[in-house]
Order: sequence, then structure tokens, then C-alpha cells
Amino acid sequence: MAATRTRANRRRGTGGRGAPFGFLAPAAVLFLLFFALPIGYALYLSVRKVQIVGLGLGADGREEVWAGLANYRRALTDSELLDGAFRVLGYGAIVVPVMLGLALFFALLLDADRVRGRRFGRLAIFLPYAVPGVIAALLWGFLYLPSVSPVHDVLDRLGLPAPDLLQGTPLYGALANIAIWGGTGFNMIVIYTALRAIPVEVHEAARLDGCSQFQIALRIKIPMVLPSLVLTFFFSIIATLQVFNEPTTLRPLTNNLSTTWSPLMKVYEDAFTGGDIHSAAATSVVIALVTLALSFGFLRIANARNRSEESR
Repeated sequence: MAATRTRANRRRGTGGRGAPFGFLAPAAVLFLLFFALPIGYALYLSVRKVQIVGLGLGADGREEVWAGLANYRRALTDSELLDGAFRVLGYGAIVVPVMLGLALFFALLLDADRVRGRRFGRLAIFLPYAVPGVIAALLWGFLYLPSVSPVHDVLDRLGLPAPDLLQGTPLYGALANIAIWGGTGFNMIVIYTALRAIPVEVHEAARLDGCSQFQIALRIKIPMVLPSLVLTFFFSIIATLQVFNEPTTLRPLTNNLSTTWSPLMKVYEDAFTGGDIHSAAATSVVIALVTLALSFGFLRIANARNRSEESR
């Protein structure tokens, strides 16, 4: 009888140890199917190329052969890709500081004392983030068009100039406005959550010392939510480097957006219009590596700064 109980307990123990793997299995399968395998396939395609070997082989005389790093050399020396990277840098120079500045401002405003309508304010600021990027780009695109935009009609009636935001230099601001409008709410929620985690005793001690709301925000709240600011900065950098929806959606509305305006648009153009899937795969790997390097570099800088401040 005792031996039977011992074997039963062993079986229960074995089943208990395997339970976590059972719960992790669906997530692991999805990770392999929709993340790891596509990355591996892209790496495989990036070192291959199509070579014409004559009409005797295959239906059209084409054969996929080993290319080595030829596709990567072509991607790194492609002038269209480099021009798109510089355009994205200019776009990010507008989006990242403005979006994070507004997110921090709204978070501090909602966290301030004696603020009414805090719940409505959170919802109203966060709501644009729930709008899909394509829908947001279409919405703003038609608001930018002089022929259908109510903003242009109002400015004309007031006798004010109505600039065409889809032409020339204002195009950067028009694209950045869409990203800022959609991303500020998400970053605000991240920062606001960190602000709400600050102990109430810290605020009370600062008020007893005679600090105003502005001084509390500047000297206490912002330094204490600095990790959240760094996190939102990383998210914003990654999203900026991967900009695709906004320029692709606005391209039919203007002549100033080429099919290779951003690096990801260049990848899409090469893969599905130019028919060079191997070069597109190499370009996508280069973009992923640059994004990883920038994110890792900024993270190292932030960690080094935190360690230096803690050592003080």
C-alpha cells in the first residue's frame, strides 16, 4: 500500500514539473512559426540569388544559387536605401522629441493635484493610439488635401494662407503629425503609470518643504520616471526606423513621396514590384541589425548613466 502511494506521488510530482512546459508550448509554437522561422528564411534568402544558366534548366532557365555577401554589399551601397535612411532620420528628429515631450507633459498634467476629468483626459489622449495606422493616415491625408479639407476652407474664408502640406518641406511635418497624434497616448500611459507608482509620502514631504507643483514635477517626478522615459524612447526609435504605413498610405495623394521614401518601402518595392526577393531579404536584415545596434547602444548609455548616478 505504501509502495503504491509512493509511485502515485512520484507520478503527480512528474506531472507537476511538466505543467509549466505545457502552458508555454502554445506561445513557443507561435514564436517559432511566426517569428523564428520567418527570420531564418529571410537569412537564407539573403545569401542566395537567381542566376540564368540557360534554357535547358527549369522552365525559364533560372536557378537559385549561393550568393554569399553579394546582396549585403549591394544593399549597403544602394543610394536609394541610404537616401531613405537619411529621410527617416529627419523624420525621427521631429517625431521622437515632440511625441515624448507631449507625452510627458500630459502625464504630468494628469498627475497634478486638483485636476478634474482625469479619467476622460486619459481616454481622450490614449484614444488615437487605438486607431489603426492606415486609417489614421487616410484620415489625415484627406484633411491635408486642399480640395476636400475643411481646414483649408476655413483658412480661405479668414483670408489666411493655406499651405499644401503634401508638397515640399511641409511633407515631413505632415507625416510626423500622424505619428505624433497616434503615439503620444501610448507613451503618456507608460509615463503616467510610473508617476502613479511614486509614493504619496514623497509628494507630501516636498509640499511641506515649500515646493510648488512645478518644482515637484521638475525635481522629483521627472527624475523618478526616467526609466519609463528611456523605455518610451527605445520604443519610439524602433517605430521610427520601421515607418511604413504613413508614407505608403499618403503616396497616392502626393507626387513628393517615392516608392522608396523609407527603408522598409525600399524592401517592399524590391520584393513585390522589382521581383528581387533576395536583395529585399538582405536589406531587411541590414535594417534589423541597425535597429538592434542603435537600441543596444542607447540601452548601454542609459545603463551606464544610471550606474554613475547610483555610485554618487
